[in-house]
Amino acid sequence: MPQKLYANFDTSLKAITPEGVEFVLSPVGFPVRTLAYAIDKSIQWVIIIILYIVFAVLKHAFGVWMFYLMNFIIDWFYHVIFDIFFKGQSPGKRIMGIRVVRSDGSPVDPASSLLRNLLRFADTFFCFFSIAFVSIAASPGFRRIGDWAGGTLVVYSSIAKNSHRDSLKNLLEKYDPVNPARPLSQNEKQAVLNFARRYPLLGEARANEIAGLYVPCLKNNSDNNSDAAYLMGIARKLSGEI
Repeated sequence: MPQKLYANFDTSLKAITPEGVEFVLSPVGFPVRTLAYAIDKSIQWVIIIILYIVFAVLKHAFGVWMFYLMNFIIDWFYHVIFDIFFKGQSPGKRIMGIRVVRSDGSPVDPASSLLRNLLRFADTFFCFFSIAFVSIAASPGFRRIGDWAGGTLVVYSSIAKNSHRDSLKNLLEKYDPVNPARPLSQNEKQAVLNFARRYPLLGEARANEIAGLYVPCLKNNSDNNSDAAYLMGIARKLSGEI
């Protein structure tokens, strides 16, 4: 299901996930994003200067090509590394209390991060960030070109972190936690949680039909819950892990 975004007077965005759960995101405007970028750019320059000194001292061991390679990696993949491995927060974003997420509030994935950062040159091309400024100022969610291409938003981190967790928690509150008959693999845990997120759209009959494909190998014989309720109970047990 396509994401649906609705702009409010306060510039917040209501997002509807593919599971039909609605929550509010608060996108970050140009001033805060600029400060975060300036902090990250300063850190990049400090790293490059340190590398320059190191390679100048050890130039006979490495050669100048190694410096240029490291410079390229830092310049192009600094933000990608932090997006993927640090939950969408570079040092600058962490200091400013913001993070990168996908448009539905879910964590940014490698493809989206790579695309939004490779297009950074388009946002900074011609007259010092003027294109980025116009794009952010004129678009819902304060998106630059890279955000549009990658399907991402920069939002205040407390909301991005808790939105999906809180919505799923509310959905599972009416179910008692259930321990499965055997330990679950990581893929099985994710499948159960995905089922719980989609449950509101399925209806009870369809949910039981789908759950019936998985429950026989997980359910205790003494459990009298329906198949769907049993999976929702396992999801309640697992919900503390997400």
